[in-house]
Amino acid sequence: MNPRRIIIIALITLAAGLAVRRWIAAPIYVASDSMAPTMTAGGRLLLDRVTYRFRSPRRGEVISFAPPEGGDYGMVKRVIAVGGDRVELRRKKVYLNGQPLREDYAYYARPGEILVGDNLGPLTVPPGHFFVLGDNRDLSHDSSSWKDPETGEPLYFVPLSAVAGKVRGAY
Repeated sequence: MNPRRIIIIALITLAAGLAVRRWIAAPIYVASDSMAPTMTAGGRLLLDRVTYRFRSPRRGEVISFAPPEGGDYGMVKRVIAVGGDRVELRRKKVYLNGQPLREDYAYYARPGEILVGDNLGPLTVPPGHFFVLGDNRDLSHDSSSWKDPETGEPLYFVPLSAVAGKVRGAY
């Protein structure tokens, strides 16, 4: 086969692969146990970059996003509340719009201790934003504990513009 043709095919394949990763789907690596037992450190997941072009994230979905505190890495958390919802945490229990939220996925590594973020709100989620928590509530850095690095003020919500996509299954 002609070497020029091989180079052209290789460049087209590379460009197609990069386009898929940028606009359709990308692999992500789970770096911590903040979502355990649902997702554990060392796991590899698929990030769907298409779904949220057609709709916003919904309660209960797991999303990847840029952290509100800054940084060049992505975070993975579960959407607990969406724009217009009222969310409150009382002694680790989540209340959504005044009702206790059933969370079969939530895990508490330190159930007998009251930690930062275990009592919070009530807060109303602004339009176009999300309140997110890790499934491993006592070991997750999330909407219940983020602070602005410059002012120290709480950062409770993730804007839609920071959402990279919907986390799908493991591979």
